[in-house]
Amino acid sequence: MFFVETLLLALALCVDSFTVSTACSFRSRMTLRRGMLMAFVFAFFQGLLPFLGAMLGVAFKAFIASVDHWVAFGLLSAVGGKMIYDALRDAPEERKLDVSSLGVMCLLGLATSIDAFVVGIPLGLDYDFVHIVVIAAVVGLVTFGVSLLGYFLGSRNVAIPERAASVVAGLVLIGLGTFTLVEHLSV
Repeated sequence: MFFVETLLLALALCVDSFTVSTACSFRSRMTLRRGMLMAFVFAFFQGLLPFLGAMLGVAFKAFIASVDHWVAFGLLSAVGGKMIYDALRDAPEERKLDVSSLGVMCLLGLATSIDAFVVGIPLGLDYDFVHIVVIAAVVGLVTFGVSLLGYFLGSRNVAIPERAASVVAGLVLIGLGTFTLVEHLSV
């Protein structure tokens, strides 16, 4: 079950990286080399930030051990709910952005990974260090693959259902939070 949960979490977290890589590729007509660099940058941040969040969770585990399942449920549900809310509200105006520089790619990678940091906190409450490293690695690898897929789709002018993907990702995070809560309450 650990692998299925990890894969679902990775897919839910990389939806925004997928949509950003698709949009960047579509708008800027970047080269394959730049597309791979962007996928790597997104994967780096998507793997690093849940790890850092988990380390924060580990640091506070002793203080909130009796309610850690509620914290996990609350954080995952809040991030999932925000993803659904953002997907369903009106889309803001599109802005022109030069994605050819590494600095801009890093800013986009960080911006698309903030939710991964928050989601990482409950991981530190529920898992040991080895599992956290595995989860972070899987999130990074999945993000790389999905961002590269986004690059290829964008370079071929393929439209993606961004809203639907974000709603599904939000529901997955809420489902994982609910699963964590039910699992702890039934013990």
